[in-house]
Amino acid sequence: MTSMKRVVTAFSQRSRPLGNIIYTSYSFSSSRLGVIYGVRDLRNTASAQKRNPAKNSQRLFSTSPRRNMANPTANDPEQFVRTSGFTNPVWIHGDPFTQRPHFTPLSEDIETDVCIIGAGIAGISLAYELINRGREVVLVEARDVLAGETGRTSGHLSNALDDMYPEIAKKHGEEGAKAAAESHTWALNRVGEIAKELGIDCEYRHLPGYRVSQYQRGTEEYKKDLEEIKEDAELAKKLGIDAEFDENLTVRGWDGKPDQRGGSIFAKQAAFHPTKYLNGVLKWLKEQPRFRCYTSTRVLSVKEKGVEVLGLGHKYVQVETEAGNTISCEHAVETTNVPLQKLSVIVQMEWNRTYCIAMRVPKGSIDDILLYDTDDPYKYIRFTHCDEKDDYMVIGGEDHKVGQEDSRGHFEALEKWARERFPQAKSVDYQWSGQIFEPVDYMAYIGKNQGCKRIYVATGDSGNGLTHGVIAGKLIADEIEDKPNSWSSLYSPKRVGGVIKSAPTMIQNDLQVNLQYKRLLQSDIQDIEDLKPGCGGVLNPTASKPIAVYKDENGNVTKMSALCPHMGGVVCWNSVEKSWDCPVHGSRFGEKGLAIQGPAKANLGKA
Repeated sequence: MTSMKRVVTAFSQRSRPLGNIIYTSYSFSSSRLGVIYGVRDLRNTASAQKRNPAKNSQRLFSTSPRRNMANPTANDPEQFVRTSGFTNPVWIHGDPFTQRPHFTPLSEDIETDVCIIGAGIAGISLAYELINRGREVVLVEARDVLAGETGRTSGHLSNALDDMYPEIAKKHGEEGAKAAAESHTWALNRVGEIAKELGIDCEYRHLPGYRVSQYQRGTEEYKKDLEEIKEDAELAKKLGIDAEFDENLTVRGWDGKPDQRGGSIFAKQAAFHPTKYLNGVLKWLKEQPRFRCYTSTRVLSVKEKGVEVLGLGHKYVQVETEAGNTISCEHAVETTNVPLQKLSVIVQMEWNRTYCIAMRVPKGSIDDILLYDTDDPYKYIRFTHCDEKDDYMVIGGEDHKVGQEDSRGHFEALEKWARERFPQAKSVDYQWSGQIFEPVDYMAYIGKNQGCKRIYVATGDSGNGLTHGVIAGKLIADEIEDKPNSWSSLYSPKRVGGVIKSAPTMIQNDLQVNLQYKRLLQSDIQDIEDLKPGCGGVLNPTASKPIAVYKDENGNVTKMSALCPHMGGVVCWNSVEKSWDCPVHGSRFGEKGLAIQGPAKANLGKA
């Protein structure tokens, strides 16, 4: 959701629901998509506490009831095959990793009609659409299915888009805003249709979405905020969405002191259990004779081959895996969080870390809704089943740029925010984080990749990754079959209109990206002895290249190059997810250098 304060700067640090459309295939093998970058900030603890009151509130919540966070042991080698973080999301509570359908690695050269790279919601949705159209499909995944950002989402299905329709209309015109409204409405309903068709019990239900001000009722900031919320609801209604503004809107169960009454109501939003749904679709796909899936199969390159001129000749795509096998296909689709390339659409996006916690609340004590405020970064909530007595209230937010802020205090800040408003909240049972890619003009890039005829991409979830992923399934299936789709131009990776209008923001983002190369001259630690067990840091000797150093729980030390193989940025240690994160373009690596998040394709090199 875009902050009301954010009009000019598309790349401000705003929080997003963890909807991942696409983060899977290049989270290579056994590591995790972690969060952030802590060791370098240990020197600045005092100033960081002043900037972030959440750090001063940690002691306040140290006595609140906490259960086992269901996190792995420090040296579990399979954890990062299963999910993209050292932390585990709430979805394993009702759908443990063992419930996933099992697939094996690719071990031979094969041919198919369409090869899909990345087994998240975009890849699985596309496979479903294509199989139902009679196509032969191969789905490949670098780790386990749903190991990427889809498995770490917050489970929102919404057409109340984060960036808000007036801002979208400024970039894409009212027709573009209408296409956005129509496509996301279709997507949130499509999930329900498929769940019903396949008999998948995944908690799918329609419910209202509320957008409220971040400010206390009665203040001048509140009045201005509500005007923008009202403007968004009115335009959404004009575009065909069932939305209205209610200045007296209240939330049953919001019994805390902050009074933020009033806001917009988006009817017919949806929520579901994302991994139960997608595991159900995968189990159905596994039974189809034209479908094959291979896990632990990392893709290194996707290239168009052959010659086609004036209708003569033939072009095809060759997908090459790390093991040396090839997949020859008519079409290849990269449903990864970022495409396998140096720049292109990558420079038109920002990359953020985002956080979630799941707190027990008495069942029925709070309205079953989607709720968003307008803070920057904003907070949001939704609910999922816990047990007979309680539900889980999922609270998300606290976004910041990858590798550029301290990772500590964000979970505590979310807990503090929730307890101030919902005093009936009980223990925090789960806390996790994920990664979001923000397009400069708010819409995902879905369709033929720039300069390609047979290679497609789906990237740039913009905080609405689940619906963007479902949209990708339809859009790319239509494009493969040369079927016209009125949404195509809005999402085209080759679009220029919205990007041109965002040129000042792109320049600003490029400048801050280039500033990250200052780490070539910085060091997190002065000596390996400075590291505590289970931690990492960058050692920057003046006579050689920077070295990333990790000390495991037993005191064993691993040294590797601290230079990201994508564009040479110096990685930062992420203390929450125990990973190395690149602040330049968002690539991430496991504690021992394994590539887990693109656009980097290779592991960290030897020291």
